[in-house]
Order: sequence, then structure tokens, then C-alpha cells
Amino acid sequence: MNLQNIISEIEKTDPEVYERLDTRRNAMRSFAKTSGRIALASIPFALGSMFQKAYSSPASPKDIIIDTLNFALTLEYLESNFYIQAVASGIIPAGDAYNSLTTIRNHENEHVNFLSTAITAAGGTPVSFTAASFDFTAKGTFPGVFTDYGTLLAVAQTFEDTGVRAYKGQAPNLITNNTYLTAALQIHSVEARHAAHLREMRQAANLLIPAGIIVKPWITLNQSGIASTAVQASYDGEDNVVQAGITITNIGGQQISADAASEAFDEPLTKDQVTAIVTPFFA
Repeated sequence: MNLQNIISEIEKTDPEVYERLDTRRNAMRSFAKTSGRIALASIPFALGSMFQKAYSSPASPKDIIIDTLNFALTLEYLESNFYIQAVASGIIPAGDAYNSLTTIRNHENEHVNFLSTAITAAGGTPVSFTAASFDFTAKGTFPGVFTDYGTLLAVAQTFEDTGVRAYKGQAPNLITNNTYLTAALQIHSVEARHAAHLREMRQAANLLIPAGIIVKPWITLNQSGIASTAVQASYDGEDNVVQAGITITNIGGQQISADAASEAFDEPLTKDQVTAIVTPFFA
């Protein structure tokens, strides 16, 4: 049985077979290794496994990319509409605070426009939302979101911290396309800057910080620095101190606390986790 001939015939029928699997070189290398290890009778099972990998999911790489970009666009619409209303609320102190939130609003608007254009260029249909699509009180959880400056900053921080983890969680879906992956990482880094700046704004204003908690530009353990359990899901898992199977605390004989170890790394959130977090903010 000549595996190379088999895969060549499949390639004639489905020119995109290697996109479903990997590169042609890696696929053939995998076959060569497999054929050297297994008995002839087992080869059909190996082929079956390969076909399952290639064809078991109805979603093509393009579908996955467009779905991921639309998910990111949904979050950007959420943030964009939040800051549009925040800047128009009249409760933001004039000066640096107002200028900062206006700049963040502009960034989020640009992210919406960019992602919408990218999805259309990729042959997809971008999602679309209006102000009426959202309830920034989260069904009454934050009734003063646009009347109390401290609440406004707390919700803004949560959105940005969630956005950073969401982009990190979706990055693997874009790994097959350097263009979209690079663009997503560029947005991801800006969201991280937003999060750090908002956290510093909250610390400076000394607003909604529970006793004993200091809000730093980065996340410590799973602490939100917000006196509400409603936002905790955005921070759960950030107390992880093991990366790639390596325990960071006291690594290399250094005195590294769990606080410091957790602060040095951000953790991803899955699409389901993010959806559960933001759903209360949709009307």
C-alpha cells in the first residue's frame, strides 16, 4: 500500500486537504513515521484517523477565522457603545480623566471599524449592534454606571480586563493566518494598555476598592479590586502560578511570592466564559 499515492489522489479531489490537516510536508512526514511504526493491517485505521481530523468538523479555517473576528467585533461593539455613553454622561471629571476616556472611546470605535472592514474583506458578514442592544447596568447590577464615576470606572476596568483575556483565548483560532493574528495581537496590546490605565485611574481616585486591596496596573491573583462579586468571573483563574508545567513561585531559588508569580502572566478566557461574563450587559 503506497500512502504517498493515496494522499496524492486525495489531493487531486480536495486541493485544500493540507489546509485541513497541516502543511503537505508535515502531513507526508507524519505518514512516513506512521507507516514505519504500525502493521499493514493497522494502516486503514491510521488513514481513518487522518480523515477524521481533516473532515470531522464542518467549519473550514476561513469559517473559524470569520467567527473569531465576529466574536472580537461583538466585544468591541460592547466597549465602543459603553465609552460613547460614558463620555456623554457628564460625570467624568474634566481634564486628564475626560481626555483618557475619550481617547479610549476613539480606540474602540476604530477597532469596530477595522474589524468590520476585515470581516467583509474576508468574505464574511460582520455582526452589527446599536446602543439599544446593550444594558450597561447589567440587568440592574450596576444601576449607577452612568451616574456614579466610581461605578463607571469599575465597569470599564472589567470590560478591558475581560477583553485582554478574551483576545488571548481566541488567538489559537487565528494561528493559521498571520495577517489576522497580527492584527488581533495589535488590538490585544492596546486593550491591555487601556486596562492598565483604567486601573491606575481607579487607584488614584480611591474608588470602590475593598479594604486591604491595592489596584495595580496588572492583576494580582484573582483580585478585581471591585466591591462586587458580579465581576469575579472576569478574574477567576488569574491566580495561576504554573506556566507550561513550571511552577513560578520561588523558581530558580528566588523568593517569588504567589502574588508576584500571578502578576507576571495573564490567563486566557474561553469563548464560553467570555460570553457568560458579557451576556448580562446585552439588552
